[in-house]
Order: sequence, then C-alpha cells, then structure tokens
Amino acid sequence: MTVIVGLAYNGRVHLGGDSAGVAGLRITVRRDPKVFRNGPYAMGFTTSFRMGQLLHHAFKAPRPKGDLDRFMTTVFVDKLRACLKDGGWARKDSEQEQAGTFLVGIYGRLFTVYDDYQIAEPADGYAAVGCGSELALGALHATAGFGLKPRARLSLALTAAGHHSAGVSAPFSYVAARRGPS
Repeated sequence: MTVIVGLAYNGRVHLGGDSAGVAGLRITVRRDPKVFRNGPYAMGFTTSFRMGQLLHHAFKAPRPKGDLDRFMTTVFVDKLRACLKDGGWARKDSEQEQAGTFLVGIYGRLFTVYDDYQIAEPADGYAAVGCGSELALGALHATAGFGLKPRARLSLALTAAGHHSAGVSAPFSYVAARRGPS
C-alpha cells in the first residue's frame, strides 16, 4: 500500500501522498492523511496507519538543535522509539526493535526513516517510500531538469504510481515543511 514522495527544493521540503488503505485485494480510500506537519517537520508514512496516527497525534517532535545529522540519528530517533513503544506499535524480533518507514522533512533537508530506525538522506534531494516508490522515483528522476515547481513534480510522481500500482489511489495530498531558521 501507499506511495509517499518527497522533494527538497529551495530551502523547503515538499511531500505528497496517496489515500489508499489496502488489505489483501481490498482498497479503501482513507480520509485521514498520510502526509502532515508535526511542529517544524513535514512527515509522510507508509507501513501502518496506526504508526502514522502516532506520528501525527502522539509524537512530541523535538526541535532540532546543533548538528542535524547527529540530532536526527540520536535525539529524534530516541523520542520516536519511545512514542511508538508507548503507543503499542513498535515490534521486537530477535532482540532488535523494528518500526515502519516514513519520510521526514526539516529545515530544507529530506530524510527517510527505515524500519530499523536508520536515517537516510538522499543525495538526489528526492525520495519515495511505499509500494509505488519505484514508479514515483522514476518520475522524479525524469522531471529533474524540466524546471517544474515542486508540487507539479510530486503530482506527476504520484499520478505515475497511481496509474501503475494497484496499491496507490487518489486523491493525493500535499504538505511542505516550514523553512528553517536563517
């Protein structure tokens, strides 16, 4: 289920997401968004609506301080782990904690948080997660040099994924992270 796309552009991060809730061969168009703002962050999730609800409504997203790479891999992840554990969603397998996958935009930088809590920042300035991610990444790559505005590129990526993936469905929603401190 799902495609979430992200694009860092001109000091902001823009996210877009679909509305599909998929269980087996059944699809439900959900009203609750997969992309949203939480404090200064823009976030978009895949994996589980429960995880997304915790990220959106229960996660007290800490304000970044100091080196952003260090902050994201330590303070941010520690608060995230506690939130998911308290919300009953984090899993443990062979003594290793696991969560889900989502995109995070903050201060003009785009990160992917993977299910093992690793933080990745794409060198290309764009990313996609979910079952439609490869289709969306192709569209983001193909539109890189066209001078399109971020929303247009995200829309093309979401539309491509929706056309070719049974786990992706319109309507699409969009959000942008606030600009960072100057």
